[in-house]
Amino acid sequence: MEILYEDNQIIVVNKPQGVPSQPDETGDEDLLTMVKKYIKEKYNKPGEAFVGLVHRLDRPTGGAMVFAKTSKAASRLAEQMKSGDFDKTYFAVVCGRPRDLKGKIISFLKKDSKTNTVMIVPQSTEGAKRAELDYETLQYNPDTNRSLVKIKLYSGRGHQIRVQLKSIKCPIFGDQKYGGADMPKFMLNLFAVELSFLHPTTKQKMIFRVFPPEKNKAWNEFNIEKYLSLKTNNND
Repeated sequence: MEILYEDNQIIVVNKPQGVPSQPDETGDEDLLTMVKKYIKEKYNKPGEAFVGLVHRLDRPTGGAMVFAKTSKAASRLAEQMKSGDFDKTYFAVVCGRPRDLKGKIISFLKKDSKTNTVMIVPQSTEGAKRAELDYETLQYNPDTNRSLVKIKLYSGRGHQIRVQLKSIKCPIFGDQKYGGADMPKFMLNLFAVELSFLHPTTKQKMIFRVFPPEKNKAWNEFNIEKYLSLKTNNND
């Protein structure tokens, strides 16, 4: 677990791919538990340390996540998510090239719990949830017929990016569940590269950026550094 930033209110980490954001039915070690264990051991806290889960990343997705260390911080960050001051940006390597190189996708999604998949459904469908994102094609590799796409997420629905990119016939490379080419387990080419929000107590703008894993060769087809700065301090 790579820690990007920590103070007495928040802790920001780089979530590894394949690690659940919180406990699930698999019983595998999850990031929330790992953060609690780290804080308990570092500060020698009695009992279980408080850590607020502010947002989630799907298990196969890695990248920047913030956790709250106090209930006040958790509440204020949750308010920012509702007001739009909490921003999440992703990079994805997709199969093909979007017909429209940039655009907005608005869909209504519903989860099938039996298959653990999400479908686009009519707005009137019971249980349907609105999902919105902007995307921009940054670079295209004609040799592999793959594109590097930047995604700005406005809603945090499960599997949202994966389903919505599939809907424009550009599934994420490595996404076996939604039509991308096969890759090793948890090597989905989707990464939360930037996270920005206002600090819950100082109100200072915080921006954190991380690179996708170099071991995944698909990312190396593109000039990631051209589009992403690795600076992770709050003076970006």
